[in-house]
Parts: sequence; structure tokens; C-alpha cells
Amino acid sequence: MSEHAPVVIDVAGLELSADDRRRLAHPLVGGMILFGRNWQSREQLAALCAEVKEVRGDLLISVDHEGGRVQRFRTDGFTHLPPMRRFGDLWMKDGKAGEGSGAMKAMAAATAAGYVLGAELRACGVDFSFTPVLDLDHGASSVIGDRSFHRDPRVATLLARSLMHGLLQAGVANCGKHFPGHGFVKADSHLEIPVDDRSLKAILQDDAIPYEWLGNTLTSVMPAHVIYRKVDPRPAGFSPRWLNDILREQLQFQGAIFSDDLSMAGARRIEGRDVSYTEAAVVALNAGCDMVLLCNESVNSPGGQSIDELLDGLAEAQARGEWQASEAGEQRRLALLPCGPSITWDALMTEPRYMRALQLLP
Repeated sequence: MSEHAPVVIDVAGLELSADDRRRLAHPLVGGMILFGRNWQSREQLAALCAEVKEVRGDLLISVDHEGGRVQRFRTDGFTHLPPMRRFGDLWMKDGKAGEGSGAMKAMAAATAAGYVLGAELRACGVDFSFTPVLDLDHGASSVIGDRSFHRDPRVATLLARSLMHGLLQAGVANCGKHFPGHGFVKADSHLEIPVDDRSLKAILQDDAIPYEWLGNTLTSVMPAHVIYRKVDPRPAGFSPRWLNDILREQLQFQGAIFSDDLSMAGARRIEGRDVSYTEAAVVALNAGCDMVLLCNESVNSPGGQSIDELLDGLAEAQARGEWQASEAGEQRRLALLPCGPSITWDALMTEPRYMRALQLLP
């Protein structure tokens, strides 16, 4: 079997247990996602990340660190980043009619936010953040809300591109989410499966436009746990039509595709049937995902047994030929690891680019 490490798992505490080390060393595990419970201080976070890299140097250490209400590390010197809507608001404050100064300030501020976000994470040993949100602000979705840059796909695209430019300056890859768009539906996919009844044409001409325009800038994409009933009865993250036919073929996306968290309610039912984590992972991988996330099961299942069940089940399913390792998928995973040297926190505090970026934040 060729090597492909598609599973991203989490750990329960502030340091690694023997079970964590065993799971992180599993050949199917390619990454780890951090949560607020894994945070106490910068020193502790750096030590935890170093422990992970000792297990395997190519593990991708990731976090949901967007700004606003989705920011896992907020104390001990971490900058409180604004929600993305703040940049959209700044864009609209245009001074004299049509001169574009608001847009210029907003793009400079978004680039600054990307650099601060990426540089602070890397100074603590974190490789990657699941950002930016490309969902449009239709005003309906409570789970998206001010995480969205704007209602206008043109504004959202340019601000996301600016944020990604800042991340790139810090050597950090990006992840556009939630393809093809989560902003139109009211339901929260953590709790239920939202349904979007618009036509494919309507979605591609509105919410999905940022993915087309950013295709060669995005390094990864996370699909929505949303059913677009007129396109496919399966949620987008389990749909070969969405991931292969539309995202890869039509929009020509070349980067990595992550499943959203397989423990979310939106991931546990496929075409009206409850499925296990293993079955959900197999369906996601066969639909076109390169990596699958299973979050919070280190604490939600006794002793983290759900993680072991998924890893054992996925290995057995691979041996039975139910899914195949993808060499291209593994290369896309490795391409998300940071590029260029990171600098220490102390050095970052006096770095001119960082100091200037802090001044530009709204």
C-alpha cells in the first residue's frame, strides 16, 4: 500500500499522553488540530508542538484561528484579531465617492492580519490555520455571521486574497471554507444538516465565485456539511459531484481538500442513513477529500476510543480495497507544511514587518 496519511486528530490535554503518541505515530495520521483546551501559555504550546514533531516531523499541526470569535489562543501576548466583517466594513468606508481609499485600507489591514496571525502561530510551533472563511454574509447564518468578510463576492475575494498574502509572508498555507458556501443557510451544521435549495447555477454565480477567482491562490479548501439538494443528495464534503466534477474539474482547483469535522451532526448522516466515523471517512476520501478531520473525540469518547476505532476501521477498509491511498493527496498534504524559517516570539516582537502590521489592524 502506498503511503497516504489522511486523518487529522486531536489530543485531550496540554501535553501528549502515551495514547496520543501512539495515535500520532499511526501511519494513517497526517495531522493534529489544536483547541482551546490545549492552550495554557505560549511556552506550553511551543512545548506541545515540539512533542508532536518529535513523534513525526511531517505531521501538520493545525488550528481554527480566524480572528473574532473563532480564535483559540487569546492570552499571553497573542493579538486579538478582529472578525473578518470588520475588514468588509472598512472597505465600505470609502471617503469621497468612488476614490477607493476604503478598499485600499481594508486590503492593507487584511494582509496585516494574515501576517500577524501566521507569524504568531509559527513562533509557537503551529504550522497551519483553517482560514479564511469565504462564505458570503447573507445575514441568515448564525454559525457564519461576522466570520464572513462581506455579502459581495468581489469584496470577499479581494479581502481573502489580501489575508492569504499576509499568511504567505509568514510562510503559512491557507484554507478557503466552506465550499461552495455556508452563508445562505440558517441551520448550524454542528447540530443538524442544513439544506440549500438553490440551483447549481445560482450557487456558482454567487457563493462559489471566490473559489473560482482564488483557484490558483488557495492551498486548501474545506467543503460545507450542507446539502445542496438540486445538485446532490449528499452534503458537499461527501459528494464526488461537488469535489471532483465541480471543484477539481470545472473550477480547476489544484490544492488539498479537507473534510469538515466528521463528528459534526452534518457528517453523521449520509442520504438519510446514520453512518460510523469510519464509513463517513471512507465516503469522504472516495468523494475527493485528501484529508479527514475527527475533532474532540479525545475528550468526547472514553479514552479517545473513537479515534482508535476510526484508525483501525480505515486501515481495514483500505486492506479490503474500499478506499485507495492517494499519492497526489499525500503530496498536497505535505505542501501545506510551512515554508521558510520561523522566528522566535521575542524576535517577532521587534520585527519591523510585524510591528507595522499591528499598526494597520482595524
